This record gives sequence, structure tokens and C-alpha cells, in this order.
Amino acid sequence: MDVQVRKGDSLWYYAGLFNLPLPLLMDSNPGLAPEALQIGQTIKIPGWRTSTYTIAQGDTLWKLAGEHRLSLDALFLLNPDADPEALQIGGSLLIPARVSIRIVNGNRPYTSAVLSEDLRALFDLYPFIQRSGIGQSVMGKELQELRIGRGNEYVHWNGSFHANEWITTGVIMQFLNDYLLALTNKEPIRGMDVQPFYNRITLSIVPMVDPDGVDLVLNGPPEGEFGEAALAINEGSRDFSGWKANIRGVDLNNQFPAKWEVEAERKPEEPAFRDFPGYQPLSEPEAVAMAELARQRKFSKMLAFHTQGEVIYWGYEGLEPPRSMSIVKEFSRVSGYEPIRFVDSYAGYKDWFIQDFRQPGFTVELGQGVNPLPLEQFDEIYQETIGIFLASLYM
Repeated sequence: MDVQVRKGDSLWYYAGLFNLPLPLLMDSNPGLAPEALQIGQTIKIPGWRTSTYTIAQGDTLWKLAGEHRLSLDALFLLNPDADPEALQIGGSLLIPARVSIRIVNGNRPYTSAVLSEDLRALFDLYPFIQRSGIGQSVMGKELQELRIGRGNEYVHWNGSFHANEWITTGVIMQFLNDYLLALTNKEPIRGMDVQPFYNRITLSIVPMVDPDGVDLVLNGPPEGEFGEAALAINEGSRDFSGWKANIRGVDLNNQFPAKWEVEAERKPEEPAFRDFPGYQPLSEPEAVAMAELARQRKFSKMLAFHTQGEVIYWGYEGLEPPRSMSIVKEFSRVSGYEPIRFVDSYAGYKDWFIQDFRQPGFTVELGQGVNPLPLEQFDEIYQETIGIFLASLYM
């Protein structure tokens, strides 16, 4: 929601008027000097929308403010030309309204187009979200990192490293929406006040690492050379439900230089619907983008969300720091997922992250069954996972 600055207004005043944390207002309006706003400047108010109301017989600004639980001055601010003593029946007023319900529905087939639609809506409603393009997929789809918060400590989440694990993106996006609602409404999540996290932590999210692969699984092969090549790899079958790889048949979570050669010797030697680690590490643009992001941000902890098994992998060659154990124990406590330290698998993002940065890294396997997990499991998975999301911020 946008408002126009009046004489005497300040961000501090707007924070009180709309019951918002001041840091969210400041970060929604970067580049503005909060102590010297100019009359007529446009200010973005996060977490609020306007609707148009048609004035009826008997309406007054005082009556409407009471009915909508608003400060009278909020109506004056949005309707500077309204004459409070002579409202015109049939005329219109802008009524500000706090957004208190999700706009993201993660419980649906979550394609890259759905992701883009939800991101546009979130950016419009919560302009304090920072976003960066970190690279492109093989087919040129932009890979986006979202950042929420102003702390020097970066906590990172990612989803859909594997194409048929697209449900992870929906889970991440729905929790992100709940986190934004809690921040702007000053409400807890599961009894926990999340306001302190905003100042202490910057949350980094790449919600969909493999958009080409996700779209292949959900929409079928695209027109042109990439679709034809994928069909050939899939032996002519148009059923891509088992496809884990990117559009070129490279498994992105086997792409990282952490004993990559071990995986290369025992995995497919050419592009396949799953497990092919590429002809060399970091051959795929999606993997390169994720590696560069980790180097740039220097995450204090990293969570990669996969499916399935209801387990959390947290070790790599004994290189994980001691605090990883206490973190994963808390993850297990709040979710019921089983922590597993070592597994005979290498070259994953978590493995490389622990190896190169010696920081806590986790692969969280959501749900139980066969990939892609059915959406009937979504609500249960989401409730199990909320605790892990929160614990990643306070541990």
C-alpha cells in the first residue's frame, strides 16, 4: 500500500499508525532519509492493502474508522480530498486493510510459473523483501534468491534441487508467507516471537534450484531441442514423474566437488533421468549459481530440502562443526525426523558446503513414500516442517 507524505509525517508516525515494526517500514523504503521525508513523497506500507468503498447513507469517516478498526487519521491519510463533514453518497473512499491471511498456497502443483506469480504478489505486499538474480537455468529461467532481514548472519534454505521433489518449493514458500505475516502482524508462530530474528538474521532462500526440471515433471517436455533431448533420455516416454535431473539429464545434487569422482565411478556415465553427476563437477549453470551464492553469502547454516524419508542428513567426513549435533537434535525434536550423520553418498550441496565452509549443513528429507510425493501429504509435511524452519533461525 502506498501513501503520500503530509506535513509533519514521519516513518515513526506511520509505524504507530499502522502498528508495524519500524525496521520493516525503513527497509520497504530504501534510499529515503527517514528523518527528512519530503511532502508528497510516496511511502510503501508493507502488509497493508486498500479497497474501494462506496459511500452509503449515514456514513461518516468516524463510523467507517470504527467499523474497520482503523485510526481516523489512516482514513484521512488515504483520502486527503474527502470532506469529513460532507461525504457524498455514491462517492468512493480508499479503505486500508491489514493483510492477515496467506496469499501463497503451496499445496498445488508448484511450477516455475506458479513460483513467479507468488513472488510477484509477495514482493508487492512486502517490499522489504530483497531479491537478486543469482544465475539462469539451462533454458534461461532466472534463479532468484530472496533475502529477509538485516542481520549479518545468513541462514540459507533451498528447494527443488531435484525436479520431482517440487513439493519442497511449495512448503518453503508457504512458510515464508507465514513468516512475513508474523512479522507484519506482530504475531507469534507456534508461540514464538519472530520479531528478533529480523534484526539478527538475514534469511536467504532459493526456492527452486531446478525450474526446468520441475516444469518438465509437471508440464511435460517443452517444444524444441531441450524437450526432444529429454524425451530421448526418457526413452520416448512422456511420463516424467521419476525425473530428478535438470533438463540436460544431470543430477544437480551430484554436481559438487566433494568426492565427485566417487559418485562418477558408480553412477550413470551419460545423461539420465536421475543420478548422472555430469562429465565434470559444476558443469551445470544451476549448480554453479548455488556454489557462487554460498561463496558470496558465507552462510552460518544451510538447509537443503528434499524428499522423502523423514530423515535429516547432517554430517560429511567428520568435517561438520560440533554445533551441528545440537542443531540437528533440535530439528529432530521439533519434527520427529531421524538425524543421520553419515551416508554413503557424496557430491551433494550439503557435502560440499560442509567440506568447504566447515559450517552446519543439512539435507532435510520431507515426507514418506515415492517421489513425487502426493499433495495429500502436504499439510502433514508442512506441520512437521514448521519447527525445523523456526529452529534454523534460533539455533
